[in-house]
Amino acid sequence: MSYRKTFKLICGFAGGSAVLVFAAASADSRGYFGERRGDAASRWSRFTVLQAAQPAWTPASHTPAPTGHSWDFNWDKRDPSALSNGKKKETATEDPSSEQDNGKPKATRNILLIRHSQYNLSGASDKERILTPLGREQAEFTGKRLAALGLKYDVLIHSSMARATETAHIISKHLPGRVELLSCDLLREGAPIEPVPPVTHWKPDAVQYHEDGARIEAAFRRYIHRADPKQKEDSYEIIVCHANVIRYFVCRALQFPPEGWLRMGLNNGSITWLTIRPSGRVALRTLGDAGFMPPDKLTRT
Repeated sequence: MSYRKTFKLICGFAGGSAVLVFAAASADSRGYFGERRGDAASRWSRFTVLQAAQPAWTPASHTPAPTGHSWDFNWDKRDPSALSNGKKKETATEDPSSEQDNGKPKATRNILLIRHSQYNLSGASDKERILTPLGREQAEFTGKRLAALGLKYDVLIHSSMARATETAHIISKHLPGRVELLSCDLLREGAPIEPVPPVTHWKPDAVQYHEDGARIEAAFRRYIHRADPKQKEDSYEIIVCHANVIRYFVCRALQFPPEGWLRMGLNNGSITWLTIRPSGRVALRTLGDAGFMPPDKLTRT
């Protein structure tokens, strides 16, 4: 077998082990394994080398193994089938299936989580941590992007911290129609849960995790859930808050380990879009989208 044919055979059969097999076949062709070049035994030897280099392939060995954790359809405690369990019937003629249909959500909730724009990091208090000139520009870009999506927004809720409040007010000027603005203390920045793996540059104490974690979890339960059965049309709701809060919300909504929240990064003014179906299924349409801003306007402070 010629040197070129040997090389082609190696690439065709060896895959990821091509370098190792190539070296073995090259050595064999030069008689380093004890056979003379051209012998039939040598050809079989080369074939054996190729076989040995191949991993044992089975369909199972190339399929990612499931973690064993199934999707909890009652993650928000609003699954109609779970709510109807154990309820006492009003009358003997009541149809349980019709009762469940009446209490079944029919609309989809779209929640657009916006991280506040760049702000003054040197401020001594929250009132002094207002947006920088670049931060105000970023908020303008975000507002224009939300308007360009052509959606009918139902409400704009924002954290009560200065940087989120200012970002929300700039965004609201670009939204079509009159969108109600609401402020919420639960959405303030904080330490939701100790991250895994840990980091050295940021170490809140146990008390802060205990207090902030309970508050941010309360915010999640208030705002991230399937639609009420009375809601007839799909909704689009904007929440302007903070990176830690958004990342924790995403992990919780997707039923990922919440302690992994710090593995994600979000630019200032970016858009994270969660969709919650009536069935309780959750989809992440975008995470930290800031592609609508020029590259020189992107920050992550």
